[in-house]
Amino acid sequence: MNSLWTSEAVLKATAGRCTGTWVASGVSIDSRSVKPGDLFIALKGPNFDGHAFVLAALKLGASAAIVHETIKDSGEYHNRLVMVKDTFAALQNLAVAARARAKARIVAVTGSVGKTGTKEALKLGLSVLGKTHANEGNLNNHWGVPLSLARMPADAAFGVFELGMNHPGEIAPLSRMVRPHVAVITTVEAAHLEFFHSVVEIADEKAAIMAGLEPGGAVVLPRDNAQYPRLVAAANAAACKNIVGFGASGDAVARLLSWSLTPDGTQVAAEFDGERVIYDMIVSGRHWALNSVAALAAVRAMGRDFHRAAGALSRLEAPPGRGARSRVPLAGGTLLVIDESYNASPAAVRVLAETLAQMRQPVGGTRGGRLIMVLGDMLELGNAAALMHAGLASSLKAAEIDLVFTAGTLMEHLHKIMPAPMRGGHANDSTSLIPLVTAAVRAGDVVAIKGSHSSHMETVVAALLALDATHGAGHRAANGH
Repeated sequence: MNSLWTSEAVLKATAGRCTGTWVASGVSIDSRSVKPGDLFIALKGPNFDGHAFVLAALKLGASAAIVHETIKDSGEYHNRLVMVKDTFAALQNLAVAARARAKARIVAVTGSVGKTGTKEALKLGLSVLGKTHANEGNLNNHWGVPLSLARMPADAAFGVFELGMNHPGEIAPLSRMVRPHVAVITTVEAAHLEFFHSVVEIADEKAAIMAGLEPGGAVVLPRDNAQYPRLVAAANAAACKNIVGFGASGDAVARLLSWSLTPDGTQVAAEFDGERVIYDMIVSGRHWALNSVAALAAVRAMGRDFHRAAGALSRLEAPPGRGARSRVPLAGGTLLVIDESYNASPAAVRVLAETLAQMRQPVGGTRGGRLIMVLGDMLELGNAAALMHAGLASSLKAAEIDLVFTAGTLMEHLHKIMPAPMRGGHANDSTSLIPLVTAAVRAGDVVAIKGSHSSHMETVVAALLALDATHGAGHRAANGH
C-alpha cells in the first residue's frame, strides 16, 4: 500500500486521538466510493451525516475514520477511529498539513468559464514534466479543495487546483489554503449574478485568488476581458510583479495567434513573449484554444518547458458534460452530438455557438447538415436572467444556427424572441423536451446540448446517444472525443 498518511501524521495534523496504528493510501468523504486503504472523514452536512456510514466505510476496507461523535458498536474497529473536535476542521487541518509538507509547484485556477478545461490542460501538460496531482472532477468548493489537497502525495512535483465559487468571500480562504505559485483567472463573465450586484463584484471575487499567492508568484490574467484592468490593479495591490496577460489581442504576453478545426479537433498557433509554438488538440473550439494558452502560460511562468507541455495536449479530452463529442449512426449517415450539459452561462453559450458555426457536416455536396442547439435554463443570473436568456438570440442568428430547442421557464424568453424558422420547440423541462429533439434530428446534423447543471440536460444527451439502436449508446468520434 502506498503511504499517503500515517496514523502519526494524521493525529499530529488534526490534534486527534486514536489507539491504533495504521497507514492510509487515500482520503474519502463519501462512503459509497471508499476504496481499501482510504482514510474516511465523517463530515456532517445539512442533508447528511457521515457518522452514519463510518462502520460501512470501515467494512469496505477503509484504514481508519475521523469522527467527532461516538460510534456505537464499533467493536473490532474501535482502534481505527480518530476522535476530533470537528471533522470539517480536521479535513481543513489535514489539507494545510499536506500543503506544508509539499515541495510541489502549485497552480490555482478560477474563472467564470473554462476552469475545469484549463485545469485538465495543466494536469496533462505538467504530467510529462513530473508527478502531477489535481482536483478530481469538480471538487472545487469548500469541501472539494481541502479534500483534494489532503489527497496530494508528498512527493508530487506539481499540484493543480481548481477554485470555484458562487457567493462572495469563498475564493480567498481556498487560495490561502492552496498557496499557489501561479494563479490563473480564465475569464470574468456574468455568472452567479443572483449573489453579486455586478460583474465588477465577480471580478473582485475572482481576483481574491491572489490572497494566497506565494511570494514571487505569478498571475495569468485574461487580456481580452473587460475586467482586465481591475484584475491588474488587484495584482498590483497584492504586490504581484509577474503579471502575464493571455488572449488574442496584440499586446497579450501569451497570445493566441490562430485556431482552426481539424478532422481530429483543433490546431492552435500561439506565441509566448515572441516564441511561437504550434500544437494539436482533440478538443474543438476557440474556448479550448484559449484555455490551452492560459495553461501553457502558467507552465512557462513556473519556468518549466511549455513546449513539452504543449505536445502533451494532443491527448486532452473534454471532461463529461464539457464538450465530449459522440457520433451516432443514423440512416444515411451520422449524427454528431456535443455534450456541454454540465453547466452554462451566457458567455459560454455564445462561445459554443461560435464553435458550432464551423462544424457543419457536409451532406451530399450541399450546404451541409443542420446546426442544432438544445438549451436549458441558465441559473443564478439574478434579476437580469430573463433579458440574458433572450439576449442570446442575436449570437445564435449570427452563428447561423438552424434550430434551437429550449427547456425551462427562463429559456422560454429566448424561444419567444427567436425567428419562427429557428424555433425547434420548447418544453417545461428537459425530459419533456426529449421527444421533440429526437423526432427532429437526422443524419448530418450537429447537435449541441447545454444548460445549468440542475436543468438536467444530460437526459437529452442520453436520449440522443440511445438513437443508435444497432450499436447501443453511440460510439465515440474517431478523434477520441
